[in-house]
Amino acid sequence: MSTATNQSQQPPAPPSGTDPVLLLVLGIVFVLVLGATLYLCLVHPSLTGPIGAVGGVASTLVAAFAVAFALRRR
Repeated sequence: MSTATNQSQQPPAPPSGTDPVLLLVLGIVFVLVLGATLYLCLVHPSLTGPIGAVGGVASTLVAAFAVAFALRRR
């Protein structure tokens, strides 16, 4: 007699709300956007205002996409 038939069958666990790989990729993109913005501001000090504005908007968009993807998976 097999021991597998004596064990109770449990239903599979539901999938988690967020995908860890997706969160990792979005986190890396967020850090890269901020790092690129900082680098460009240091290399081109005369363009710090426009570069900072674009980098700030881009990092905000990445954060908004991360929240949207996290909520979409639920």
